[in-house]
Amino acid sequence: MTTRSQLLGLAFAAADLLVEVDRQGAIQLALGSSPCGKKPAEALIGEPVFERLDVAGQAELRRALAELQPGRRSAPLHLRLLCEGDMARKLVMRLFRLPEDEAGISCAITFEGPLEARSSLPPPPMLTPDAFLERTHRALMGPGEEPESLAVAFVDVLGLAEAGQDPATRARIQDRVETALQEASVDGASAARLTEERYALLRHADDERDLAAEVRDVGLSEGVDLDVRGSDIDLPGAAAPVQALRALRFAVESCLKEGGLERPDLAFTASLMKTLEEADRFRAMVRQRRFDLHFQPIVDLTTGSVTHFEALARFGNGGPAETLHMAEELALIEGFDLAVADKAISRLNQAGAGSLHLAVNVSGASLAGDAYVQSLLKLTAKTPAVRRRLIVEVTETAALADPAAANLRLATLRDAGIRVYIDDFGSGSAGFDYLRKLSVDAVKIDGSLITDFESDVRSRQVISHIVELCRSMSFKVVAERVETEACRLALVELGVDMAQGYLFGKPTAEPIQPRSPNAARRVGAVEAWG
Repeated sequence: MTTRSQLLGLAFAAADLLVEVDRQGAIQLALGSSPCGKKPAEALIGEPVFERLDVAGQAELRRALAELQPGRRSAPLHLRLLCEGDMARKLVMRLFRLPEDEAGISCAITFEGPLEARSSLPPPPMLTPDAFLERTHRALMGPGEEPESLAVAFVDVLGLAEAGQDPATRARIQDRVETALQEASVDGASAARLTEERYALLRHADDERDLAAEVRDVGLSEGVDLDVRGSDIDLPGAAAPVQALRALRFAVESCLKEGGLERPDLAFTASLMKTLEEADRFRAMVRQRRFDLHFQPIVDLTTGSVTHFEALARFGNGGPAETLHMAEELALIEGFDLAVADKAISRLNQAGAGSLHLAVNVSGASLAGDAYVQSLLKLTAKTPAVRRRLIVEVTETAALADPAAANLRLATLRDAGIRVYIDDFGSGSAGFDYLRKLSVDAVKIDGSLITDFESDVRSRQVISHIVELCRSMSFKVVAERVETEACRLALVELGVDMAQGYLFGKPTAEPIQPRSPNAARRVGAVEAWG
């Protein structure tokens, strides 16, 4: 037996059909069983693979081809192949791209069941609200070509929950309504059920079909007069995709609340306008530096002396949490992170501040590219000694999309002398991933774990394990939200290195330095630093 025969035997043990396509989806090679029964597999050569799939399958395959990396295998794609004579076949396709082959993509195809009439195959299931928002996000911001013009249609089918004389009839009417909506969606698989009687679907902006009339006709064919109301929202696409997604999320979530919304399209429009105005105001605030920095001390628990201060943004109307969350949602946080760093560096460069050390926060979203690190190094290029007095705290509010790439960027900062901390450790699921994949100098334990750890045995055990883990990795440990002397003593006993909280001082407009090393344990007896 030749090697070629052995390889083919192994391949056909795992697949019914082997196909190679080029980057445009044209079939270059086909071996194995014919998917449609009559023509041999070789007859597929030269055909665009997309033409053989339904609309939903075409979109899924295009997405998979765009995202496929050399040397990587795709996740299984569950598709429907359309054959002659109104027949179809369900199949599973897996893609693989050889590292050295830039053009060809190998496809292993397994058939699921025999040929069936197209009408007998159920449509893709309705999306959940969350899955619908994710599908819309992918359509507007996914890889590939410029996003096409899209719209979101909201369809209310009033009375659907009570339609029909019996449960079987009611279920059949609902299935037919949902099939009609799914088929009208942009890829045949982008319709969602928001409530019992409200649906949303992603469709082409130039699709002029009257969805309400089509759904009403479905009811009439079953002897039921459905009250159907529809409204369309054109998505701004490339002009403001992030803002559109935020407004759409607001509209969808409002639909899910008790009482819902009578006009989700109006809610979307109002939310979009508000979001665009908020984004403009935020950009202007960052550009004009219309925010203040307040400084909270971090104290060495062994000596009681202040090691550094955290620079916290204040906007004049209270804490920044809601504003910063909005900035992360709208992809505006990188500019703000740099503006905070710029202000902090200016403070470090002031006369008399040669012993001052400051920490600034950076969102994981700002580490998705090189701009933040390059800009930070540029800000400190004229005074490189300042870098040894600057700390960057990586927050968990927005997860790192690529921890390995982010770690290389953080390594660049550390090589330049800037220390790196993991902030808010324990507040979310990404913390341990950061700990495992990022090379840092210290870890800050989130205040939510510190608040009740004096009386909660489990919290104390968790913190003890975190300290042990960090020590094994040569990381310093900082505890946040320390407010009592008893808490401080317990942290010292556990081996925590530094602490931050109202016990040592609240955020103030100027960095405050204790008069003596042990004075940091008291609030008071302080003087301005610098």
